[in-house]
Amino acid sequence: MARPLLLHVLVTAPSTEPNRDPSTEELSRFLAVARRVASEVSTLLLEGYRRAHALDEAREKGRSDLVTEHDERAEALVKTRLSELLPEHGLVGEEGTDTAGGASLVWHVDPIDGTSNFAHGHPFFCFAMGLAARREGTPDRPLLGLVTAPAMGLTWTGGVGLGAQRNGQPCNVSNTATLDRALLATGFPSSRASDPDNNYETFLRLDAATHGVRRCGAAAMEIALVADGSYDAFWDLGLKSWDVCAGAAIVEAAGGRTSQLDGAPLVLGARRVALSNGTLHASLLIALAGDAPLPPLTPTLQAALKTPRQVG
Repeated sequence: MARPLLLHVLVTAPSTEPNRDPSTEELSRFLAVARRVASEVSTLLLEGYRRAHALDEAREKGRSDLVTEHDERAEALVKTRLSELLPEHGLVGEEGTDTAGGASLVWHVDPIDGTSNFAHGHPFFCFAMGLAARREGTPDRPLLGLVTAPAMGLTWTGGVGLGAQRNGQPCNVSNTATLDRALLATGFPSSRASDPDNNYETFLRLDAATHGVRRCGAAAMEIALVADGSYDAFWDLGLKSWDVCAGAAIVEAAGGRTSQLDGAPLVLGARRVALSNGTLHASLLIALAGDAPLPPLTPTLQAALKTPRQVG
């Protein structure tokens, strides 16, 4: 009997006026909805996690870019719940949902970030749900985020005026001040086998100059790990709004900094992005631009980069 009461309370609460950012109280209410939705999605995903033949049943949207029935079912569930609980909000999802219309508040949702991991039975996948403000003539701007990794029992939340939390406890970005002491994370595009702009050379250079660069295949979760201080920074060359929105809101709430790789403010739709603890952000952007004195590639690494990748 709890759900009808929740529906009544959430739907009948005052709505946000157009062209005005939500108050902290309103964002708290929206986060309560996101938690409810994430709990249901997590249950759905765990039902399919490590299920026999999951990989065989996955479809390829592109090389190294999979989609499963659980991606689609999770996105459909989000669409249903938002229409019930926050009917004035829009939704943009990775699997094709777009109900944004003229909404001034839009959720950007990745039902499974790390689908390849999910299909292979690897625990590093997550559900990401970020709320952005939409104003005419400007890109959507992150306000609130939730990232949950159900197989690992981890959930990150954060938003404007709400701070950032990991499993309900306050979290903050790290205080690492130099790249040589930093642990970084990144990703590679699904077109990496054929696209020369595949991030490989930059990855190798920064891996040699830092405590290491991790690549775990779920950008939203890796961004969330910047927010809690596990990673000092993350960059990528080919992300979509649903990969970035939730994590960007959490990183900023945790005291970090976000931007495009050229230093311009991060906006949803920008594909080349960096998110960091803030302290080493400038150093990271300089290094990514190729203007930092990073170690030269060894002959072995140079040869590896020049060798065509075998696919198929």
